[in-house]
Amino acid sequence: MTPTSTLPTRLAFAAAALAALAGCATAGGPAEVVRHKIPNSSFPIAAAIEVPASATRVLLSGKTPPTVDKTKAPTDPAAYGGDTKGQTIGVLKAIQEQLAGLGLSMKDVVKMQVYLVGDPAKGGKMDFAGFMEGYTQFFGDAAKQPGLPTRSTFQVAALANPAYLVEIEVEAVRPAK
Repeated sequence: MTPTSTLPTRLAFAAAALAALAGCATAGGPAEVVRHKIPNSSFPIAAAIEVPASATRVLLSGKTPPTVDKTKAPTDPAAYGGDTKGQTIGVLKAIQEQLAGLGLSMKDVVKMQVYLVGDPAKGGKMDFAGFMEGYTQFFGDAAKQPGLPTRSTFQVAALANPAYLVEIEVEAVRPAK
């Protein structure tokens, strides 16, 4: 800014700066969540996401698979969907239901952290392929779900129940109204 700047120019500059800080794309309205794709990749996650300051972050605690077969022992993975794919589907359905109860949907998910236990049937290694088979039923289809979250996936030694192979926590964004 030069010393010859006029007061109206300074006020316009200040108004634009405040609008940007408030998460507005323009002084006329709220900005949208911006999802940056991974360059030259079709992998179903976002490389980065920008959340406007005007949006509300909604953090869900980690979800483990729900019981799907009550005839199985509570320490049997089959009680919770069996393998990593089945448990992933159960967890994501539970997350979808919780989000719906909050007036949100899977399209509002911007960040996901996935914890996978090594599958004994896979030599103690996480079943990433099985996880992806379940995950892509909810994310990655441009027609059903164009909004991809950022995501980290970790192999962990164990979860709260030895039968759990999957735990997922998510962050969603409630757009400003």
